[in-house]
Amino acid sequence: MKVKRRREEIKTSKNIFLSIILSLVFLISFLLFLFVPKIYLVGSSVVTVNINSKYEDMGIKTSFFNKEEEKKIKVISNVNTSKIGTYEVKYFYKNNLFTYKLKRTVIVKDMVAPAIILEGKEKEYYCPNGEYKELGFKAYDNVDNNITDKVKVKQEKDRIIYTVKDSSGNKSKVVRKIISKDVESPTITLNGDNNIFLGLNESYVEENITVNDNCDGDLTNEIKTINNIDNTKVGDYTVTYKVKDKSNNESLITRTVKVRENLKPNTIYLTFDDGPRDGTTDAILDILKEKGVKATFFVTTNGSDSLIERIVNEGHSIGIHTASHKYDIIYASVDNYFNDLELVRQRIYNLTGVETNLIRFPGGSSNTISKKYSEGIMSTLTREVINKGYQYYDWNLDSGDASFATNPHKLYNSVVNNLSHDKYNIILMHDTKTYTRDALSKIIDYCLSNGYSFDTLDMNKMPLRQKVNN
Repeated sequence: MKVKRRREEIKTSKNIFLSIILSLVFLISFLLFLFVPKIYLVGSSVVTVNINSKYEDMGIKTSFFNKEEEKKIKVISNVNTSKIGTYEVKYFYKNNLFTYKLKRTVIVKDMVAPAIILEGKEKEYYCPNGEYKELGFKAYDNVDNNITDKVKVKQEKDRIIYTVKDSSGNKSKVVRKIISKDVESPTITLNGDNNIFLGLNESYVEENITVNDNCDGDLTNEIKTINNIDNTKVGDYTVTYKVKDKSNNESLITRTVKVRENLKPNTIYLTFDDGPRDGTTDAILDILKEKGVKATFFVTTNGSDSLIERIVNEGHSIGIHTASHKYDIIYASVDNYFNDLELVRQRIYNLTGVETNLIRFPGGSSNTISKKYSEGIMSTLTREVINKGYQYYDWNLDSGDASFATNPHKLYNSVVNNLSHDKYNIILMHDTKTYTRDALSKIIDYCLSNGYSFDTLDMNKMPLRQKVNN
């Protein structure tokens, strides 16, 4: 009986002790929960980033009594994303007497595959009677730079496989499809201009034409010509050239032939630039009317609108000269020239309803001052104006009224001493000059008394063009 009671007392004592222990553990845990700070990594403990990229650390979070304490965190990092390797970011958090530590591993590696760049296309054709010739390729890597020499090339039937591996083991592969088929048309090369002027009733003589084909070589003898020129009538005609290679690829190109009336010998073509100008152009028009002579005026945006209307209404030919006459503007670019031209063209049309395509370049097509503002611009403009349907006229007799012939007497002698019965005489004059106005009547009288005729320039006449020097 006593033994049994003793056992029960021992058991009770053990239960009491165990309860006390559990209570202490609970109390300690509760105190730790209240007084020990919380600290943890934001994000993964191991992070992998690409070389040369920007590494942005996620940091850590801390709290003590539910209050964040980022200000107490110290971070030490040796991460260098410009160099492959394994780095550490260490975080230190000090709370009262204790310092807590965490770390994150950052692995910097090259994760970008190199790029293979093919010359040509990913689908290439080669001649049926030949072999495919490699067009070339290049390979670049973000770390190793140019690794073209590491590219391996392998041909499998109708494809070529290009593979390359960088120093980090990143691989790339590109496939080019190659097909034995001629899909390229022959190339026709026209000698001379695409636009050719031909005198009325003159025979058209074909400039040399060459044809080359990528597979069949010289096919010049295979070309077929379709010619619709009627040299008995003024107009624009075409000569069409066609050729086919052995694979039936066809090429076609067209040349425009402009049939025009030849300028007449023993004929005076009076041309006036830079006007109209009040006080000179109106007087010149009066003289022309009195003498029964027609002239050609290459006008600007200057002068009274009524003078533009008079030029047209009195039967003279009107053309475009320039709006600004500032070489540094109009010859700075092709666009500048055509913008300037359009201002005058629109003025003429708005006032008269005439859509003129006659033009004269400021300084003439042979001017060299344009070279100062744009190398080669006259070579371009003289082609482009014809392509756009304009017709430009230079001159073969400079009256000198813009240079040395600065009085009526000098101007008169300059003109009459250089006239020729054996050729046409396109005379450059300026209706802005008072001495031109004052000499004109006497010049016309001399021409009429010496058997010269007068005519105007228009789109139906053969243009006089000087040698282009820029």
